Amino acid sequence: MPRSVPSFVPSFVVAFAPARRFRLLAALGGILLTASAPAAEPEEGVHLYGGIGWAHDDNLLRIADGEQPFAGRRSDSYRTGEAGVVVNKRISRQRLAATAKVSKVRFDHFDQLDYEGRDVQATWNWAVGNKLEGRAEALYVQTLAPYTDFRSDQRNLRRQRRQLFDAGYRLHPSWKLRAGAARDKYTYELQVQRYNDRTEKAFEAELLYQPKSGSSVGLVARRVKGEYPYRRPFNPLVASDDFTQDELKARVHWLAGGATTLQALAGYVRRRQPSYGEGSTSGFNGRLNASYAPVGKLGYTAAVWREFAPIESPSVSTTLNKGASIGATWDASAKVKLEASAVYERRAYSARFVFPGSDDLDDAIRSARLNATWQARPKIKVVAGYAYQARSGSPVLGTGRFDANSVQVSANVLF
Repeated sequence: MPRSVPSFVPSFVVAFAPARRFRLLAALGGILLTASAPAAEPEEGVHLYGGIGWAHDDNLLRIADGEQPFAGRRSDSYRTGEAGVVVNKRISRQRLAATAKVSKVRFDHFDQLDYEGRDVQATWNWAVGNKLEGRAEALYVQTLAPYTDFRSDQRNLRRQRRQLFDAGYRLHPSWKLRAGAARDKYTYELQVQRYNDRTEKAFEAELLYQPKSGSSVGLVARRVKGEYPYRRPFNPLVASDDFTQDELKARVHWLAGGATTLQALAGYVRRRQPSYGEGSTSGFNGRLNASYAPVGKLGYTAAVWREFAPIESPSVSTTLNKGASIGATWDASAKVKLEASAVYERRAYSARFVFPGSDDLDDAIRSARLNATWQARPKIKVVAGYAYQARSGSPVLGTGRFDANSVQVSANVLF
């Protein structure tokens, strides 16, 4: 699904903070993930990075309509400063890309949320001979967890640690066999949120056909195991949220001609989670991405998906998300770029047991974003943006409707 960010201050995360939520399944599925980067891919070598920013959000903690906000107010402004180092190095056929950044975030009113962020990432794209290649990846991210589905005004840092290894062997000029494994671990600062602590391990194998046309098609088999060490406060007597998910999917990368590219990863998924309902669910699961980049200054993207996803809520831990997104970019000049996007996602929750209203556990989230980027100098970038987010709410789960608007401006430099 689209890149997901802590939703209490969406524009702040995109423009200033070092965090990105790396999705385990997408990474193993080979979908390109954009790591937090200060600008376009830097030239080779070691570079220092620095940035400052300011933002304002009119519903910082995502308070539902009609609810009494914390300390009698909903809005707040905050300032961010960050610094780090960026490494981009190629040695023969090996390539190393790494970033190490720290950030400080200071709020004007809700100063109990002040925190120091961490973002350390490293990726090694390796090759041995002409037939064997792959990548190894490690990551550590510390940032604020989202407040979209958790009502609190207390700081709740989320830490993510990940390790990934992927290898592919070329059996034939047009055929490739690939295998990979990844481990993601999430931990939360607040004791009342520790039921979201989890470790996800994924293993997959793929047989890929790559003709000379540049398109490709593959068959992917994957198993994902999730382990939750703590039980939810909803009912501590039930089983944990541990799950096993098996997938058999087709992966398609199709150069449709001209400026159009289609990418799909979709197929059959079976998820077993004993603490919910009948204990298992199965069916179609997948994502389709499309991009259109004609010669000129405009570019377009679109996506649709149907995927399982975790949720940081006290009463449920998993949703089946169905959504769609559209986006457009415009290179207004050599130095100015405009970006716009809109996302709609409907979340269907799985009830642990039957109760009044348990057959209608869903809500929807809508978001939109508009960013303007000015490349003032080759290594100096200024970003200004506006973001909107809204949730329809689920009365059965005790979540209400809200709207939130935020604006931001930032500047960064790469030395």
